[in-house]
Amino acid sequence: MTALVWFRNDLRIADNPALAGAADSGKPVVAVYILNQERAWPLGGASRVWLHESLSRLSESLLNLGITLLCEQGQPDAVLATLIEELQVSEVHWNREYDPDGVAESSGVKSRLGEVCALHSHAGGLLVEPFQFLNKSGEPYKVFTPFYKSIRARLDYFEIPSVAPGWKQQRLEVRGGSLEQLNLLSGRAWEQEIRRQWRIGEAGAWESFERFTNVALEAYGLERDFPARPSTSQLSPHLHFGELSVQRVWTHLAERQASIDFAGQEEQIWSWLRQLVWREFSHHLLYHFPTSAEQPLNARFTEMEWSEDITRLALWQKGRTGYPLVDAGMRQLWQTGWMHNRVRMVVASFLTKHLGIHWLQGARWFWDTLIDADLANNTMGWQWVAGCGADAAPYYRIFNPTLQSQKFDADGGYIRRWIPELRNLEGKELHEPVKAVSAGVVNYPQPCVDHREARQAALDRYQEIRG
Repeated sequence: MTALVWFRNDLRIADNPALAGAADSGKPVVAVYILNQERAWPLGGASRVWLHESLSRLSESLLNLGITLLCEQGQPDAVLATLIEELQVSEVHWNREYDPDGVAESSGVKSRLGEVCALHSHAGGLLVEPFQFLNKSGEPYKVFTPFYKSIRARLDYFEIPSVAPGWKQQRLEVRGGSLEQLNLLSGRAWEQEIRRQWRIGEAGAWESFERFTNVALEAYGLERDFPARPSTSQLSPHLHFGELSVQRVWTHLAERQASIDFAGQEEQIWSWLRQLVWREFSHHLLYHFPTSAEQPLNARFTEMEWSEDITRLALWQKGRTGYPLVDAGMRQLWQTGWMHNRVRMVVASFLTKHLGIHWLQGARWFWDTLIDADLANNTMGWQWVAGCGADAAPYYRIFNPTLQSQKFDADGGYIRRWIPELRNLEGKELHEPVKAVSAGVVNYPQPCVDHREARQAALDRYQEIRG
């Protein structure tokens, strides 16, 4: 008899409760990853690239433990049923997911296979279970600040489960799907660029985490809004794919901020941990309100009229709006699969409020192009900016892309990097190159909308649904 580990967005060896549970069974262990492209939100292009590389690294790590990783496609309950029969599986272990499709998959497995073999689901993706973390009224939190305060008050350190160092089994000879059979890569040039720019996998994740905590964390709270500076962690894809355990990250930094060796860094550490809790908040919201992936949490916004101007949508997607900070962000996204968080807010505000295009159009574009495309974070971010989500930005908050550029990229380092046609401009002209464009000095588009007119039009539309 064997124990089967069903890997999901938990592509790591260390602090993996499902893997540890299977190892503790004393039975030979086999692992499987199941690609289910029948989900409501199937993997986008950039995520497929990351997943391919991460699975490759995970397979190597598992082989060092004598464990074979099978890669299969289909509905998890059907795939697992076949493997249970073929491999004489007596128990299956997996870590829970909290998005609508993840919950449905787990329920389907339990319903179909509960009487076939022992099933063990583990908590491995969040700091706390959403169904166990409610406010004093027994309801889900809808406002971030009390959620954050409650998390901070209740959490100290976690016990970190792990496969014991040196644990290894005699490898079972099993046949099954290979990584290549998932066909995650299409062979496009931008895929190679993503693979070149990022150190994908568990080892790379911890290298990135240690580099951030040892170098950039000290100035994080002061510099995280400036996109040209290397002050953010860029750990979001590692966290999304579970190459980093969020519990282990929390414990590491909680211990660090309590250490006398790091006195004076407490504010910076908690500034970053607050972002980790924002991620947690997003996942809790999606768990409790699963329709929010496609419907506004604020029901009034179902009456909002949105533009269907596909020409302007394309300009936004291609980074050709005529607003340098917006275009720099969209080009960074296309070339690297990632975008600085401050710029994400600016480009999202521009799409929904300057162009009046539905936030779902932006969410879907991000889903396909972001390597850290996470349904909970993506949904929360877009609804926050559009003003229709929980604890959302007020309707009258409309980012001025020119002022944002002047404030957070004053010397133009970020803009020049991603918009080379503007690199010879200086000062105000760099942030507002209208005259230079008119004079033929640079080959760059004029603004596709006027900021003042677009802002007023947005306020008018929002006022209509406020009643």
